[in-house]
Amino acid sequence: MDDFKHEIREEISLLLAEKRTSLAMLRSAIAIFSLPLSVFTILIATSKYYDVIESIHLLIPLVIICILLIILGIYLMFRSFNKIRKIDTRIKELKTK
Repeated sequence: MDDFKHEIREEISLLLAEKRTSLAMLRSAIAIFSLPLSVFTILIATSKYYDVIESIHLLIPLVIICILLIILGIYLMFRSFNKIRKIDTRIKELKTK
């Protein structure tokens, strides 16, 4: 019985370590998601200092990169949320044992 409890504690400890990793991934995803928003804020705030038509060849690749970063951030967020939810359900199952 003591060995069984010890195994459950070790598995819960491992699951909590995986949860911390998922939370770190979530933090990184939020940072990746917020970077393009900061770039757009700077571009809008400084828009009176440049002509959009003349600098469109620079803005189009920048917008594409920002959209890709937003998509990557959203993907990482959903992935980490799903992983955290699975870990929490597994921990609840182990607690009932």
